[in-house]
Amino acid sequence: MPDSDTRSLARYGRWLQRSAGPQFKVGIGRSEGGLLWPDDAADLADAIGAHPLCADLQAPQSMQRLDSAQGSLFLRAVTLPDAAGQGILLAMASRDQNPSEIELDALADAMDDVAAALDDATHLNTEMDLLAGELAERYEELHLVYEIDRHLANQDLGTEVLQDLLQSCAEQLNADVACFVRPADNLTISATNLSKPIHNLDLVLVEMRGDLFRFVSSSRATLVINSTEDPRRAYIFTDMPYKVLACPVFQGIEMPAMLVLLNHNHKPDFSNSDRRLGEVMAHQIANVMHMQGMFAEMRRFTEQMAAALIEAVEAKDPYTRGHSERVHLLSMRLGQGLRLRNEEMENLHWGSLLHDVGKIGIPDAVLCKPGRLTSDEYTFIKVHPERSYEILRHVDRLKGAIDGARHHQEKFDGTGYPHGLRGTSIPLLARIIAVADTYDSITSSRAYRAGSTHEAAVKEMTRVSGTQLDPELLDVFLRICEDDPALLVKLGVRREWDDH
Repeated sequence: MPDSDTRSLARYGRWLQRSAGPQFKVGIGRSEGGLLWPDDAADLADAIGAHPLCADLQAPQSMQRLDSAQGSLFLRAVTLPDAAGQGILLAMASRDQNPSEIELDALADAMDDVAAALDDATHLNTEMDLLAGELAERYEELHLVYEIDRHLANQDLGTEVLQDLLQSCAEQLNADVACFVRPADNLTISATNLSKPIHNLDLVLVEMRGDLFRFVSSSRATLVINSTEDPRRAYIFTDMPYKVLACPVFQGIEMPAMLVLLNHNHKPDFSNSDRRLGEVMAHQIANVMHMQGMFAEMRRFTEQMAAALIEAVEAKDPYTRGHSERVHLLSMRLGQGLRLRNEEMENLHWGSLLHDVGKIGIPDAVLCKPGRLTSDEYTFIKVHPERSYEILRHVDRLKGAIDGARHHQEKFDGTGYPHGLRGTSIPLLARIIAVADTYDSITSSRAYRAGSTHEAAVKEMTRVSGTQLDPELLDVFLRICEDDPALLVKLGVRREWDDH
């Protein structure tokens, strides 16, 4: 027995010795023979070694007496803790001693008390083992939920989130395959944690959208198939020799999708704990789908509002029609070239689209003037970034885009407007939009002039690099234009050789 178990038995043995008195030598042994405690009582070990103890105990719940050449041996069966099984309480009186009835009654009571205490300890240990197992299962659930929360906190609500969630699910539940299936959209997203290859995995994933989905959708309950003899294999996942755990994913009363876990047959059966964890995962996926729907609806509303604002600006100034979309396209390409984070790209998306929304407040006589502006008229124009800020600051969804729109007319040397910011104190998104805005302003036609060629724009922008534009951003932008001539074709920008 382990040392901890021996020490535990020693406590009960000492209790029995104190209760029995000095006229008895006591111990604790195994039912099948052998002494567990104490380890230095050779005479007691010899005495019990001569008897088939289990066979001699006619009434295992009471003290029995066996007389031998060594003396009288008193025995009582007990249940030992820590899964040690059945045992024996022992007390021996030498041949020259003749215990009185009172002493024997006291010994029997002591054995009953110690036996009851050992029985309680055994039940307690069993309950503790069950509790430890339950806690382990709950820990797995909490760990999986933590992983889900971590993915949701660090990413946008796109396909990448589901992919990462499925990977966590496969790893946490030790599943060969974790798969999200939404047949209406022909969508199957999977992650693997293979114990051995699945050579026909593509076919397996396709099969999930068939009878397996229809059965789970009809039953609206989790399906577990472990045995190869399960009769449902005749019509669900036919000829697919895998263990299956399939959990429905609900959206309200509808079940548009399911989560499927697969294992090779050599792996353990899916347990009730696996079932609960799968259902936790399915519920979280349902939450992700709900949030995706809300996010998509919110994005559609924002896009519609942005389109309405841009249309209002372009209705006032027809000569700038398409300018916002072109600046948006160029800004996003530059943001991609800079490897901006998803959140920054989202803010750049709206900031570049709406950078000129403040022109709504500029008088038509100034905004649509075909010739050069006077000093006072130019002062009116300089107001538009602040007007953009006044409009956008009331929309929570667009607050991250404000700095890009508000400061895109700042200059790198600090001579711009509205606040005369300088260098990197100008927000990055504003510096990006400034590069894109400058390029489109040079290459776009106006009523009083034709748009310049790409080469002319490059020459002019290089000239103002470090004074008007951020030189590092400009270098990245020019590389993008050089590496992707199709971008200029899409924008309708002329090239020098077009004029020859």
